[in-house]
Amino acid sequence: MWFRKLGLVTIVSIYLLVLAGGIVRSTGSGMGCPDWPKCFGMWVPPTEVSQLPPNYQEIYAEKLHGEVEFNPVKTWIEYVNRLVGAFTGIVVFGVFLASFSYRKRDKSLIYLSFLAVVLIGANAALGKFVVDSFLKPGVVTAHMLLAILVVFVLLYSIARGWSEVTETEKVTNKPLLSKILTLLLILSTTQVLIGTQVREAIDKIIANPIFGYDRSTWIEQLGLSFYIHRSFSLVLLGLHIYLIVQLKKNIQSEGILYKFFRALVLLVVVEIVSGAAMAYFSVPAFIQPVHLTLAIVALGLQFVILLLLNSEKVFQKETA
Repeated sequence: MWFRKLGLVTIVSIYLLVLAGGIVRSTGSGMGCPDWPKCFGMWVPPTEVSQLPPNYQEIYAEKLHGEVEFNPVKTWIEYVNRLVGAFTGIVVFGVFLASFSYRKRDKSLIYLSFLAVVLIGANAALGKFVVDSFLKPGVVTAHMLLAILVVFVLLYSIARGWSEVTETEKVTNKPLLSKILTLLLILSTTQVLIGTQVREAIDKIIANPIFGYDRSTWIEQLGLSFYIHRSFSLVLLGLHIYLIVQLKKNIQSEGILYKFFRALVLLVVVEIVSGAAMAYFSVPAFIQPVHLTLAIVALGLQFVILLLLNSEKVFQKETA
């Protein structure tokens, strides 16, 4: 019971961490704390410039490429992001400890939970490198992709634990639905990767001293990756609609799978709407992190549906 409950808390905290990271990027707060794990050399960051050494600009000039200007809002946005990350790490470790209750029934959960601890630690280390590299584009993308991998490992672990007490409705033609879901998972991950390229292009535009802070000019300056990302979203919507049509043909009752399918289609629609809002309303800062988080939640939901659809295969238990 504790494993299952902590698992759900962990999944929520992981998605909150993704949201917090999106807020950091959309507000340009990635270097709000120029050092790691401390912030301006403090465990609790300053709230005003008077709390910093008089020569703080010289101290951090090299790390921030000479662009040193204390901004308490950006500093605390980045610091809260780190706190959410620390809380997530603690909860993930708690899941690992709780997994020992399965040592006689399903040792795989112990190994998977330990893998999640290792991955969350690796992503924290990568987060330090993100700061040290001054938000190098490829490193930022790797940081996000590793977070997705953590989500998948945790979702599999938690779904495996919940499979004992969860019944799914009967579905026919599972091979077809599984193939569509697998394709969607691959294409959706690709779409997220393309989205990171769009985000990196925006970062380059922001760095432009002439147009960087005029959001109304951002979309027109984006390259091919933006148009591919925008058009590809309609392909994904069409595939999701086709998927739910096939499900209705092959489902015998409306249970947890059907509810997850409907939630997935709704998520994709909202995701597309949020993307359109960014394109037509000058990339509002508050929509950017929501757009990213919805994409990761949709990926996780696709993965869980695929697991539940094939539960008799993927949740086979090996007892000790």
